[in-house]
Amino acid sequence: MSDRIFNFNAGPSALPLDVLKKVQEDLLNYKGEGLSVMEMSHRSKTFDGIIKDAERLMKEVMNIPEGYKVIFFQGGATLQFAAIPLNLLPNDKKADYVNTGSWAKKAIQEAQKLEKSINVIASSEDENFSYIPYDIKINPDAEYVHITSNNTIAGTQWASFPETGNVPLIADMSSDINCRKIDVSKFALIYAGAQKNMGPSGVTAVIIREDLLEKSPANIPSMVSYKIIGGKDSLYNTPPTFGIYVVKLVLEWIQNMGGVEEMEKINRKKADLLYNAIDNSDYYRGTVKEDSRSIMNVTFRLPSEDLEKKFIAESLEKGMIGLKGHRSVGGCRASIYNAVPMEALEALVKFMAEFEKNNG
Repeated sequence: MSDRIFNFNAGPSALPLDVLKKVQEDLLNYKGEGLSVMEMSHRSKTFDGIIKDAERLMKEVMNIPEGYKVIFFQGGATLQFAAIPLNLLPNDKKADYVNTGSWAKKAIQEAQKLEKSINVIASSEDENFSYIPYDIKINPDAEYVHITSNNTIAGTQWASFPETGNVPLIADMSSDINCRKIDVSKFALIYAGAQKNMGPSGVTAVIIREDLLEKSPANIPSMVSYKIIGGKDSLYNTPPTFGIYVVKLVLEWIQNMGGVEEMEKINRKKADLLYNAIDNSDYYRGTVKEDSRSIMNVTFRLPSEDLEKKFIAESLEKGMIGLKGHRSVGGCRASIYNAVPMEALEALVKFMAEFEKNNG
């Protein structure tokens, strides 16, 4: 579509054009029912089919084994920062956390606010979160180990996940869920806000091993209880109905694209194209160590902040939005999630070459 721009926003971020067209088609009259999904009861048969399809598709797309439950929450990943220790960390126990950036840090802080005992067993803060600390030592008596699989602000991503033995592994996958094939059985719990790679803002998916549901204490708020929300199949109260419907459409789109395996191939080609443009230039400078580079969020700097401001302004004139780095770190960032097409990367790389020529 000629009036669409290339969306490199970090979140809320790009949605597949096919999904947006389907939403548009269904918006006023969903499957002949005479109303929108936004208007229908969450107790209706129609919506019950939508949410069950979303859960089924999540299991199919991610190849989730038996013994796991998919739960849809509100409150974003931020709510899960508190929900996880409330549900899974008794006051007399400890949990291990790895600090790889802003969101990992917030997860640690939320647990500490609840006066939970936290061990920060590894951190890359000493080098401005420019790497993943793979050499970590897990406490065998920890209740769980928490990691952030991809760091949107820093531009780092776990290339391989830590072996945790009998200690349950928990991951915030908000910004890279379904970007590559993973072995879900390695994890006790995965959670992800949908707005970066799986749908619109307002929905958070929690994939939890079913045996952990019984660990939820009776004295925590109902809206963060895995046992209560999971026991009611995400329908304890009114869920984010329209968002769940869009998540279902995105999961169908991933399947139609060839599944996560095919998405990973495309994502690596997109990332390689952009990283090569950075590496083969003396003008642009990557901010992340090579073994920790994200295939979802590519961060880079120019020779000066003034040039970065000019780069961002001119990129918008060229039909590219969202290339400004996070306010906490500055620089530039291209978020190249599943729904960002290869054409967007080709346009960006072409613009980068032109900008260097004109301003080098």
